[in-house]
Amino acid sequence: MNVRMSCVGLRNLLQGLSFSVKYYSKHNHLQTICLYSKTQQKKCHILDCSGSTCTHKTLPTGSILPWRLFSCKEGTKIPSKRKQNTSIITSELLYKNLLKSEQENWNDISARYKAMTERIKEKLEELHNKYTFNSVSPRIRFGENVYFEENGCIFLSKADDVDEGNVDVLFSTKDLGFSDAFIQRIRISPDQRYMAISLKSENSEEATCVIMKLDHSPVIEKVIPSVFSFEWATNDVLYYTSQKNLKCQNVFMTTFTDQKHTKLVYTEQDARFFVDIYCTKDRRFLTINSNSKTTSEVWLIDCRHPFKLPALVQARTKGVIYHIEHRNDELYILTTYGELAEYKLMKAPVASSGMENWQLVYALEKKTKLVDLEMFSDHCVMFLKNAGHLYLNVISFVSHLVQSIELPTWACEFELESHPEHTTSTCYFQLTSPVHPPKCFAYSFKENNLIEQAVQEVPIITNCHTTRLLAKSKDETLVPITVFHSMNSKELHRKPLLVHVYGAYGIDLNMSFKEEKLMLIEEGWILAYCHVRGGGELGLSWHKDGCQYNKLKGLHDLKACIMLLHQLGFSQPKYTALAAASAGGVLAGALCNTDPELIRAMVLQAPFVDVLNTMMKTHLPLTIEEQEEWGNPLADEKCMKYIKSYCPYQNIKPQCYPSVFITAYENDQRIPLTGVLRYVQKLRKAALDHASRIRKKVITSFIVPGNWIPSIILDIQANGSHCDSSWEDSLNEVARHLAFLNKELEEVCHLQHHMKSGK
Repeated sequence: MNVRMSCVGLRNLLQGLSFSVKYYSKHNHLQTICLYSKTQQKKCHILDCSGSTCTHKTLPTGSILPWRLFSCKEGTKIPSKRKQNTSIITSELLYKNLLKSEQENWNDISARYKAMTERIKEKLEELHNKYTFNSVSPRIRFGENVYFEENGCIFLSKADDVDEGNVDVLFSTKDLGFSDAFIQRIRISPDQRYMAISLKSENSEEATCVIMKLDHSPVIEKVIPSVFSFEWATNDVLYYTSQKNLKCQNVFMTTFTDQKHTKLVYTEQDARFFVDIYCTKDRRFLTINSNSKTTSEVWLIDCRHPFKLPALVQARTKGVIYHIEHRNDELYILTTYGELAEYKLMKAPVASSGMENWQLVYALEKKTKLVDLEMFSDHCVMFLKNAGHLYLNVISFVSHLVQSIELPTWACEFELESHPEHTTSTCYFQLTSPVHPPKCFAYSFKENNLIEQAVQEVPIITNCHTTRLLAKSKDETLVPITVFHSMNSKELHRKPLLVHVYGAYGIDLNMSFKEEKLMLIEEGWILAYCHVRGGGELGLSWHKDGCQYNKLKGLHDLKACIMLLHQLGFSQPKYTALAAASAGGVLAGALCNTDPELIRAMVLQAPFVDVLNTMMKTHLPLTIEEQEEWGNPLADEKCMKYIKSYCPYQNIKPQCYPSVFITAYENDQRIPLTGVLRYVQKLRKAALDHASRIRKKVITSFIVPGNWIPSIILDIQANGSHCDSSWEDSLNEVARHLAFLNKELEEVCHLQHHMKSGK
């Protein structure tokens, strides 16, 4: 269904429950992407197990969280008393038979795409090598030392020697027996004696934390399985969260002193909340963040006194999201509290942190998306989107002035430095777009100006034109569209168009650089990104206006966007394809049911297409957490009927469908493969039934458009998961998708020629 994406700064909170569209990326740089689950809000209870019995009690603001004293036995399995009945066995057999049938079907038809797939792969590898030639891995600076990762190894160098190649190898996945994993996150202890690393394989969503002791010869000190987030409180005290079945609800503390021990510090009682650990930029506090989609609660761990009990900042209040930073004994609170449910920056004393003491520092304008926020000693930098344009707001804590800096119009996405130093006088970041490789920029607090870094050795494409449009939806709402095409393209109405959509969880469409997008532009394609409601491009209200009982608004937005593109001469239906992934499959699949004539082909990656059946199954790991996005059909008949009105699987009917190519994963914990299998079977049957009915009505021997039978292809990958796959697997996936689209649109031309010749 979806995945949270945690990058640097506060993006893990701001992006909410995100899915990063997973196109390929060689793991030759430090991975900062972390996987989140989704949650909902409920009254918090603190579990006190200090005595012989457990009791629930509600704690006031500023109170202390007691230690959890009950034991945690990892790997303990509780045997089920329920016998496996015949229906379950039958269901499993049907699933296995369907899976085998689809795999055989793909093996039979894949040969038709092989030659084109290989050609596309060669081109993509060429572009990848060209535009990543001089890329630099993200670096963690500690005084004179610099830590960075490349090709599964972690290196240490002096700041002056890092570009000279004088480095020490601290860790190697291959040499230490983790060859099938990639490095996801690195945390260095304050005195640099320890290094914590999270390792993740492509076939699992759970990571392993490896703690290295950085002596003259680095050695593994400890290995902790199933870890999500972790931070150092002091030189030898590490806090971490454990993950199980896509849920993260326990916080542990482990020490590396002479008396080593591990304690359970916090347990979230509400299954709809997801817990992670964050360290404030000045390293004064660790924060235990318990977040649902609409509600937050934060506890503080004092890094000067790491064994003291966590203190509550503000008890969870329904509808209020907040996140904490710290500066000069004051908490800076990024929150939705107050009028207009967009983010505001507020502050309060550490000693009296309750909501009644929050004071406004800065409020965002309406329909403005806060992408990220970075705190520095004397400044705060907000990374913002408004009407498709990127800009910075720099708040000075000294002068109390706010400076707004517009960024280049071609930019569509920020890529931030992994670990900016708190006391630095410069904020570094990169700008990118789907067709523009990342370009380095810096903002100087001293000079109050934007600095463009050294020009890349490889020239950047300059003949790509970017157009921003507004489509009027069914209810008159204006929906943004970002369009890319070559300046050299003529007769745009004859060019192929690839439309992208997501529209869920308040997440923006992924508009970072991808080699395949640049390749498509060079080959004459038009790319369009439809920023429909349900996504986050225009702030929190944009998401709220497209979730639960507003889901159909996203569908209406998508239809309006495609129709406007065609009206303005950007391609036409027979040359138009639609691309979506994960929850984006809901709107894409719904459009195929309601307006199949608008597109010729569709490619879906791990799509969520069986909404109703999935939301009816509470035993699935994410169903309860997803209710804030989709609703609860089990408890609300009105909700059930509403979901049924747009659910792709529920609304398949005999008609002329576009061709569809779906990639799914056997190990996907978020999108049940059974739902995808059912969808493909039903869609294929509907398309064949329609073709059969039309064939009976045909009197002449001439081919008619309605007699065209679409290709419905399911490519099930044994490797990879919803979020990660190897370079080779991802490259193959993208190449197969593009080969499929090229073949389908080529057949349009052949069919037209066939009809004109009367054959």
